[in-house]
Amino acid sequence: MSNKKLLFVIVAEQGYIHTVTEDGFCPPQNELFFNSVCNTYQPLVDMLYRLEKDKVQFKIAMVLSPVLCELLEKPVIQDLYIDYLNRRIDFGHSCLERNKKNKETLKIIQDTINSLEEKKNAFTQKYSKRLIPHIRHFVENEMIEVIPTAATYAYLPHYADLPEALCAQIETGLYANRVFFGESGEGFYFPYMGWSANFDKVLRSYGINYTLLDTRALLFSETPTKNGIFAPVRTTSSLVVFGRDHTVPEGIVAEDGLSRNPVYRNELRDVGFDLDSSELQQFLGSSSMRMQTGFKFWANGDDEDAPLYKADKAEAQVKIDAKAFYEEKVALLEKAAEQNEKNEALLVCAFPASILGQDWHEGLLWFENIVRLADEKKDVDLSYPKLHLADQFSLPKITPYPSSNAGTGYAENLLDASNNWMIRYVRKATERMISLADRFPGETGLKARLLNLGTKEVLLAQSSTWAKMLQEGVMPEYAAQEFKKNILSFSMVFDALASNTVSTEWLTKMEKEDGIFSWINYRIFSRKK
Repeated sequence: MSNKKLLFVIVAEQGYIHTVTEDGFCPPQNELFFNSVCNTYQPLVDMLYRLEKDKVQFKIAMVLSPVLCELLEKPVIQDLYIDYLNRRIDFGHSCLERNKKNKETLKIIQDTINSLEEKKNAFTQKYSKRLIPHIRHFVENEMIEVIPTAATYAYLPHYADLPEALCAQIETGLYANRVFFGESGEGFYFPYMGWSANFDKVLRSYGINYTLLDTRALLFSETPTKNGIFAPVRTTSSLVVFGRDHTVPEGIVAEDGLSRNPVYRNELRDVGFDLDSSELQQFLGSSSMRMQTGFKFWANGDDEDAPLYKADKAEAQVKIDAKAFYEEKVALLEKAAEQNEKNEALLVCAFPASILGQDWHEGLLWFENIVRLADEKKDVDLSYPKLHLADQFSLPKITPYPSSNAGTGYAENLLDASNNWMIRYVRKATERMISLADRFPGETGLKARLLNLGTKEVLLAQSSTWAKMLQEGVMPEYAAQEFKKNILSFSMVFDALASNTVSTEWLTKMEKEDGIFSWINYRIFSRKK
């Protein structure tokens, strides 16, 4: 066993984006979720089974947001995902006909069709449409640690002065982790690693033992740590803090990052944006908005001069890049261990799951190569945070600096000119929900259903997904519409309780439409006595 530990943390979060249409076609907004399932989540589970089959020793931490888990477990969403795959397979066959004179392009198309068919067969037969129980298999076999996170991935520093809002997001996140994975977990992952003063006291009140924070939180502390980010520290409440390696994922997806190598597939160029609209009509259905088809023929480079993608060249380069990354981290850990009086060191590499297949087509293969290298060479051990809490009450104390891994380190992109109009509405709704929970402490029946619906609408409105989509220009109209719908629905709940009248038809419709967290209890917003 090595005294050097490499902790990979894969962060997978998802906004509550789901729409069911009568014509059977998948609306453009659903593509955001299904693309992630097709290109990251399902292939990631495939990879875990390959490693297990080959008896590769590994330990990996994952953050799976409650909303993501809810969507993956919804039967209607599972069926829509199969439709998503079928439409792409059918579209691929039309591409074969269109490109029958180009042998190189034909091979890429056929390989993509084969991959989609394999995914469909595995999803329906091997996984029985459910990925969560298979991830739980690896949790129970101690290969994966799932770290709980906030209910709807809200940026919690925006609610630092509303402890009831913090507790609602944290309690729901912990309970969801227990529902899906059988345990509340030892740690808690703050969305975007957003940290504010006294957050440690809130977490410790729930029995949470650790969290992971941005590099700045440790290095900018008034009491800097002797070992930097290469050893855990603790707050004054004895919450253990692990600092992340800031070069990951920046060194992967930046303009000059690993994923930009000219041999890798260009993920921004899809035939869905190149073909004439008449050739896409059957694929798009009633939607007039162009979307990704999954058929991408080109390698990185200028659109006009980009060469065709060569899978064999990309796979060869992946092995080189994985080896270089692994050796770089090993060397870094060796230097850090030399400076540590115990001659040990650990390094947290946290990155969004989108790197593994969405932002970088070869990303998952790159990661699998690193895991296999670690098992083969034994220079470092792959580990996860909860295994490093033995010295929890003797670690050096710090006061983490308020920071985030979003924006330039302070999440300014989640509250800027594009989305700052949202905060006054969601905070007012949150304050009202706290008030309702106190005014109606023991309701049952219809009023309890109303209060539970209001709780879900407030939690959904707090989601940072909407602000991020607005800031990045990703379907901003849809994001604004969903946020407004959450706020309006809560306002109707608030008015119904104030007037003591409610439309049971409307209530039933909304419970079905926003059927998330069926076990929710509005008392999570109650003031703690």
